Amino acid sequence: MLKNIVVLFLITLIPGLELRASIPMGIFGGEYIGTPMPWPLVVAICIVSNIIIGWAVFFLLDPVMRILRKSPFLDRLAHKYLDRAQERLAPQVKKYGFWGVSIFIGIPLPLTGAYTGAAGAYALGMNKRDFMLANVAGVLIAAVCVTLVCLLIQAGVESPLLKVFIK
Repeated sequence: MLKNIVVLFLITLIPGLELRASIPMGIFGGEYIGTPMPWPLVVAICIVSNIIIGWAVFFLLDPVMRILRKSPFLDRLAHKYLDRAQERLAPQVKKYGFWGVSIFIGIPLPLTGAYTGAAGAYALGMNKRDFMLANVAGVLIAAVCVTLVCLLIQAGVESPLLKVFIK
């Protein structure tokens, strides 16, 4: 069981996958998890892991950027990533504020999530308290969406929309 918890935690740390991959893996089992785990435990582990990684990225960006600024190449590379994250997130923040970041983090699509949300919020100058709350709300939104789809699939509900999520 401890091995499965560690695997879920590590999968949740992978940028682009986060709990969007770890929740299904925990609920359905598979090569790395083995037998399926109880879904409430899976969801709790993945939510906590995803919240922690969002906060860690946001808080570490400032010291990391100070270090990267010492190398022109790394500085350009980091700013390219931050500029892209800011560009993706800016319209939602301008239109919806705090909830824009939450929704951006919560939408279970590629290139959204805690990593990009943290980078975009940092680049936009969002304060720490607002980002921390937006990250929690966004991770909860993503967890509800992914868990609901997984439980519907597990219950045998068939729908063209669910088939899109599976593929």
